[in-house]
Amino acid sequence: MPELTSPAVDAPTSEATLAALVAAAHAAGTPLAVWGNRTKAAFGRPVQAAGAVSARALTGITLYSPAELVVSARAGTPVADIEEALAEKGQHLVAEPPDLSAICGPEDGMADGKPTIGGAVACNLSGPRRIALGAMRDQVLGIRAVNGMGEVITSGGRVLKNVTGLDLCKLLSGSRGTLAVLTEVTLKVLPAPEATATLVLRGLGAEAAVSALSAGLGSPFGVTGAAFLPDGAALLGPGGSATLLRIEEFADFIPYRTDSLSALLASHGRADRLDTAASLPLWRAVRDAVPLAPSTGEGVWRLSVRPSAGARALAALGEAGLRGFLDWGGGLVWAAGPGTEASQRAVMAAAGAAAGVFWTMRAPGPLRAALPVVPDEVPALAALSRRVKAAFDPKGILGPGRVFAGL
Repeated sequence: MPELTSPAVDAPTSEATLAALVAAAHAAGTPLAVWGNRTKAAFGRPVQAAGAVSARALTGITLYSPAELVVSARAGTPVADIEEALAEKGQHLVAEPPDLSAICGPEDGMADGKPTIGGAVACNLSGPRRIALGAMRDQVLGIRAVNGMGEVITSGGRVLKNVTGLDLCKLLSGSRGTLAVLTEVTLKVLPAPEATATLVLRGLGAEAAVSALSAGLGSPFGVTGAAFLPDGAALLGPGGSATLLRIEEFADFIPYRTDSLSALLASHGRADRLDTAASLPLWRAVRDAVPLAPSTGEGVWRLSVRPSAGARALAALGEAGLRGFLDWGGGLVWAAGPGTEASQRAVMAAAGAAAGVFWTMRAPGPLRAALPVVPDEVPALAALSRRVKAAFDPKGILGPGRVFAGL
């Protein structure tokens, strides 16, 4: 079945109404696509469904306790709205979820708005800070959701330390709407840094860059971002490649930390320093994969490998005609290029050679339907996935085929 681009979409304004809609679909055996604002519609396989439910109308921050470092919001709340509310109190989202709408939006271009917090959690999307402070799923304290039978389920709570029942938060974080429809999430937040600085080394090759990034991440100077751009011209001007290390701290501590880190990296070359005003847009661009700049018809992939294998994976993809860059100290490989079977197989081969995994973030619908968009699971894990799916969604009506064919 082709991917839906304009199905009938129900966007209820209450959790109870959403639960009733899913319960009716369960009773009728009607498959449903699960959406927020469709900013990640191309992430994964084409969804085979005759209708859709969207959490986009479930909006609003339901709890914010700056003193307790906790925020709760309905799933359809734009990430930008939460970030704005947190910024007023000098706090931020730890995982700095990326805005990938330019990459993963629907093929018909009909995204419905800004990325939502429910979508960020459902796809377990994390930005550059993931290498230092953990993934999005590590920040989820609690969830409310509707399973495939229309039942409201809860897990976790609204405090930093809780042992409320089974930890379904991590299970549903990254499930992409195939197990349940998130209706509310509770996240841990942290004080935002007072200042940000970036050290930039120009002209290094990928292997040398990963060595420099590893040295920075292994230092005591609090590196919270470590990326390598083979072509730094678009973001930083002429000068060849750009190896980037970010430090976020109190303003008074920045000079000592950057000077010390520069001295540590002296064997790798001279490091220029960018201040907060220059660093913030640079790392937003890295976070949102702006350096890829994919054109119409191109595919986009992410590979997760051990950092020491990132340079080799990037080189292998380059030999196959794809371009890319490294984040997470070399552990995250972004790639873009022709949206063809040859490109997809090159990504699969590079991930396999590095003993890593891959995600197809964007590719033509027929390609995403024909080839795996994530690595195939080993039989024992695949059997477990089927049992989990059956427990949450016995009739398989939620996002059928989004991650694996037939599941």
